Amino acid sequence: MTTSIGRRTSYLAVPAHLLLWLIAAFHVLLLAALFAAFLTARPAAAEDVACTGRNLMVELQQNDPARYAEALKEADATPNGKGIFWKIEKPGLAPSWVLGSMHVTDPRVLALPPRAQAAHDAADTIIIESDEILDERKATAALLAKPELTMFTDGTTIDKLLSPEDYTRLETGLKQRSIPISAVSRMRPWMISSAVALPACEIARKAKGAQFLDQKIATDAISEGKQVKGLETLAEQIQAMADLPVEFHLKSLIQTLELGDKMSDVVETMTDLYLSGDIGMTMPMLKTVTPEEEGENSDYAAFEQRVILDRNKVMAERATPILDNGNVFMAVGALHLPGREGVIELLRKQGFTVTAVN
Repeated sequence: MTTSIGRRTSYLAVPAHLLLWLIAAFHVLLLAALFAAFLTARPAAAEDVACTGRNLMVELQQNDPARYAEALKEADATPNGKGIFWKIEKPGLAPSWVLGSMHVTDPRVLALPPRAQAAHDAADTIIIESDEILDERKATAALLAKPELTMFTDGTTIDKLLSPEDYTRLETGLKQRSIPISAVSRMRPWMISSAVALPACEIARKAKGAQFLDQKIATDAISEGKQVKGLETLAEQIQAMADLPVEFHLKSLIQTLELGDKMSDVVETMTDLYLSGDIGMTMPMLKTVTPEEEGENSDYAAFEQRVILDRNKVMAERATPILDNGNVFMAVGALHLPGREGVIELLRKQGFTVTAVN
C-alpha cells in the first residue's frame, strides 16, 4: 500500500488524523511520551532549542470570529470543561484530588498550581495512569511483550507502506531528531509518530533527560516515600492504539511529517489551553482548525471510543477502591476528565462529590 497526502500549512488546514494523534501523544496516551523519551534520549550536552509556536486560537479569533464563537459555544457546553484540578470528596473520608496532566516536559506545565502542589505533598497515595513508567525495565518489557502490536512481524517494513517521497520525508525527519531510520523500519506507524510528533524544543528537553509531568509527579512521590499506583498497564495502552486500523496511523504519520514546523503552533495552542484550564476548548479547537474530509467522522468516533472513552471507564473503576481510602492525589491525561463520559462524571456515579478547584 502506498499513501501520499498533499501538504497543508494554513492555520485552517491542520490535518485531522494528525490532530487526533496529538491528542493521544500529549493528553491521553502516556505510552507515547514514554516511547518518545526512549527514542530521543541523548547526552546531557544536547543543545537547547527555543520553542517557537504561536497560539492558533488567537489567529482564528482575529481572522474568523464566527468560527471562533462556534468553538467557544461548544466548549462552554462541555460538562466539566473548565479546570485541570478537582477535589474529590465522600463522607467520612479525607479529601482526594485529581489533576489533568499533559504528557510533556514544558517547564510551564511541570510547575504545578500551588494548591495542586500542596495536595500532592500532603497525599498518602499517588495515582498515575501507569506506574510502569517508574521502572525502565518494566516499561521496556511492556513494549516488547506483544511484539505484533508494536512491530511488523511479517517482514513488512515502513518503506513498503510509503511512497518514495514520503519515505524520504520520514528519513529526513528522523535524521533531524538523530534517529536512524533503521531503528524504526519495522515499527508500526503509531510508534514512529510518537517520536516525530514532538516539536524541536520538546525533543531537546527530552535529550537532556527532562521528565514529562507524570514522570515527575511519580518520581517526586517515590522520593518522598509515598505509595504510587497505576490505573492501567502499558500493554493495555498499546492494545488501545493497535486496535485502530494501520491506515489511520499511517495517515497520522505522513501528516505529522508534512506539517513540519507548523507542529509547534498546534502544540503551543494545546499548551496554552491547558495552562488556562480551558480543557473543554481543546476538542472544539482541534475540530475548528481541521478541514472536513471523507471518512474523518468515523475515524474520530473510533479513536474517541477506543483511546479515550473506553479507558475513562477503566480508570474510574480502578481508581474508586483507592480513592475510598482518602487523601489520594491522582494525575491522568487532561482530556480524560471532561465530558458526559469523562472521569469526573464517572467518579460522581461512584458516589464521590467532585468539584473544580481554582
